[in-house]
Amino acid sequence: MSYCSVIENMQPENRKALHKNYHDYHYGFPIHDDNELFGRLIMEINQAGLSWETILRKENSFRMAYDNFDIQKIAGYGEQDRERLLNDTGIIRNKLKVNAAIENAKTVLRLQEEFGSFEKWLEHHHPKTLPEWMKLFKKTFKFTGGEIVNEFLMSIGYLKGAHSENCSVYITVLEHEPMWKK
Repeated sequence: MSYCSVIENMQPENRKALHKNYHDYHYGFPIHDDNELFGRLIMEINQAGLSWETILRKENSFRMAYDNFDIQKIAGYGEQDRERLLNDTGIIRNKLKVNAAIENAKTVLRLQEEFGSFEKWLEHHHPKTLPEWMKLFKKTFKFTGGEIVNEFLMSIGYLKGAHSENCSVYITVLEHEPMWKK
């Protein structure tokens, strides 16, 4: 069953509204801002082993805890920042995930230096199959298993599958020219 059809039957209404907002305005839409791309990667990494709903409910807390996903700031985090994040009840307090965010920020800075932006690095490697993307991400980033890579790339429009073709949002996503369509 697709995310599109599952949302229609969600109860209670506030739960449905949370998912519907993400589904209708974010999921599958291209992101052109490196900090937002990196923020989505942080959120997908933190979802591992948990429900997406948990992450959606904590998105604002993630934004506050991680300086609005500012790659430059996160790459400069030291031991005090790690401790602050590990004690922040508003986010997922997992040492591996916190360390991955910091190390991945440093990696993205290197990619920006080499390719001009995180987005341009992604574009440089497009198109790839999911197994090829998985291999690339595993080689490049920390804590990026297959499901994380798949969901990250679908959520930003690099892989098809975020919306079923009979979903009303599908046409809107196409209007934003996702990379999978190119």
